[in-house]
Amino acid sequence: MTFLRRTTSVLTAGIVIGLVAGAALGVVWWRLAPRVSVVVRPDSVFPATYQPDGYIGADVSYAALACLAGVAVTIGLVNMRREHLLSSLWAALISGAIGSALMWAVGIRLGSVDIAGLSATIEDKVVVEAPLSLTMPAILLVWPATAALIVTVVAFADWWAEFRRSQRGQ
Repeated sequence: MTFLRRTTSVLTAGIVIGLVAGAALGVVWWRLAPRVSVVVRPDSVFPATYQPDGYIGADVSYAALACLAGVAVTIGLVNMRREHLLSSLWAALISGAIGSALMWAVGIRLGSVDIAGLSATIEDKVVVEAPLSLTMPAILLVWPATAALIVTVVAFADWWAEFRRSQRGQ
């Protein structure tokens, strides 16, 4: 019964931490990510200049925040349940999936711009910041992948320590 309670508590903590950290990091990503300027005309929308650094900057800032969150959250979850890493792995993966999706949703919602509505209401061209978006959707997997990597490293370190103890004992 204690095993089930501890496993449930680490899974619940993973879900709660994923929700809170994902929402908070979505706001941070929205504030941190560079924006691309676009020219809006009544009939078209196009970038103001050639600026791939703006698009990749948003992706890189998202990936950096997701990687930091993956490391911090997973280390916390592993410390909660070090003796049973499988429950920590599941909690970290669930936390990463929820947190990453929520971080993306909050960031793009805060960074949204109604380009179609703006285009319908103007008569001449206007330059605005484009909506915040991810151009590489696979970046949503950075947080869960980092979590899996951290648990793998901890499991290997535990195995290595046990192996070294058994070698000294013989």
